[in-house]
Amino acid sequence: MPLIWCAISGHGYGHAAQTVPVLNALGTLVPGVNVILRTTVPASFFKDRLTIPWDHQPVQQDVGCLQDGPLKIDIEATWEAHRRFHDTWEARLSHEVAAMQTASPALVIADTPYLAIEAGSRAGIPTVSLASFTWDLVLTEYRSTSDRSHQQLIQHIRRSYAKADRALRITPAPKFDVFSHMVDIGPIADPARPERDRLASTLALTPSERIVLVGFGGIPLTSLPLEHMEQLLRYRFLIDGSVPAGYSRIHSIEALPFSFKTLLASVDIIMTKPGYGTLVEAVALQQPVVYVRRYNFADEPPLVDYLNRYGRSIELSIDDFTNAHWEPAISQALAMRSPQAAPPSSTGAIQAASILAPYLSRAKT
Repeated sequence: MPLIWCAISGHGYGHAAQTVPVLNALGTLVPGVNVILRTTVPASFFKDRLTIPWDHQPVQQDVGCLQDGPLKIDIEATWEAHRRFHDTWEARLSHEVAAMQTASPALVIADTPYLAIEAGSRAGIPTVSLASFTWDLVLTEYRSTSDRSHQQLIQHIRRSYAKADRALRITPAPKFDVFSHMVDIGPIADPARPERDRLASTLALTPSERIVLVGFGGIPLTSLPLEHMEQLLRYRFLIDGSVPAGYSRIHSIEALPFSFKTLLASVDIIMTKPGYGTLVEAVALQQPVVYVRRYNFADEPPLVDYLNRYGRSIELSIDDFTNAHWEPAISQALAMRSPQAAPPSSTGAIQAASILAPYLSRAKT
């Protein structure tokens, strides 16, 4: 049976959300395929999402960014973490190469760790990057011209990326030039079926209330203005984490019998940051979105452009988010009509699988 080595960035859940539909599509095209998930994304994320047999190996693949909650990147700590990661680069690389050679996969897919790309190249295994951004682009936003080590580290990352046999750039994405052989593919989204009535029944919702999903991806919010949220009487709020006693309008996602994807499809409105998985699925579902920008992350501009062109969305400033001045933006987003421009079909997973399947078919013969 053909085996895939799939390295996934553990920075949030967006990379895993992109990769799972591709792996599922490959399972349809190449029966019997198995995958090793090399990632610090929790195994629980893949349960009930990934339909092919998988083995989870929680080995760090990259650093990404260190954050104080989902909206603030700790730039100094991010650079320090990258320095520590690269101080042990040769040992990490040798470990990955040896593990790959032992597993003997037919294909390495990386979304978007550059460690796996260089390891796959050294191991002589076909290696493909699946990417809506690259980490050299992200770090370029934060480099200091007075610190030569920043540019040296970025160049190291670019050299590793350049060893990929092929790259698949997922719509929407910023421009990047690090890969010599790159193919553009469509959006990747796999929305769930709405279960609005069952959700409303579970929450004992009244006809005048609307459900707001406050979901900021795999990096948890460090605080929320719960007291103010409780005073917004027209709304119920679904949040990650536990809810202290005394709040009747705020509910923990973990306490509800629904997957996050089902909640995305079933609520009235989504409040989030511009992250790939949530925004692209919101557009596919035509769900209204209130979004809070960071303004210093490489894939944010194309995601916001995509959302504003094809979705129903209103921006909320960080100050208004922090101070719970939410109601005007929520009301405005709920009142918006769907845009005239139809969103692109979510063909990216099928396109990617069609490009990747021949690597696995050759391994079967």
